[in-house]
Amino acid sequence: MIRQSVIFDVGRVLFDWDLRHLFAKLIADEAELEWFVTHVVTPQWHFQHDAGRPLTDMLPERKAEFPDHAALIDAYAARFNETIPAPMPGSLELVERLDAAGVPLFAITNFGHEFWEGFRPTQPIFDRFRDIIVSGTEKLMKPDPAIYRLAIERFGIDPAGALFVDDVAANVAGAESLGIAGHLFEGAAMLERDLVVRSYLPG
Repeated sequence: MIRQSVIFDVGRVLFDWDLRHLFAKLIADEAELEWFVTHVVTPQWHFQHDAGRPLTDMLPERKAEFPDHAALIDAYAARFNETIPAPMPGSLELVERLDAAGVPLFAITNFGHEFWEGFRPTQPIFDRFRDIIVSGTEKLMKPDPAIYRLAIERFGIDPAGALFVDDVAANVAGAESLGIAGHLFEGAAMLERDLVVRSYLPG
């Protein structure tokens, strides 16, 4: 059993993510952009893919509902990586430092299976992780306690020695309900301080 480990979320902890990063390139009018990401390709609709629903089901339904926006809906599928423009400042450096210090690294991410297959190969930082649980692959989403139970079992970790880092309070609470310590991510500087206090990194 692994006694000490750090488990990361991916979106908005390791990498920035927002549908607007893609669609701002395709919709010039700001008001129209906001309408589109709150009515057509919305986070709530996108989360269906995170939960395991295939794009082959989602896209035809949405295009039938919004036929005038079919090309933009297709762009969501074809150009999803453009919704993830860059790492969060300082986060990948912390991953590198933890790995260099010998701390076992894992991740639990709410991420669609097909999109993960397209994103993961572009980011060598994930080579530093021993295992990554992807919600769309497992058809389990944070904060469902089942995804944390799966992580404890599959990662082979002692929850009492693990720290889970996520930007969503409910997801942190879900991990804490299984005995994993939580850190609500509000930037790399605060996380670094917490990692030092908890002795995952040297001071």
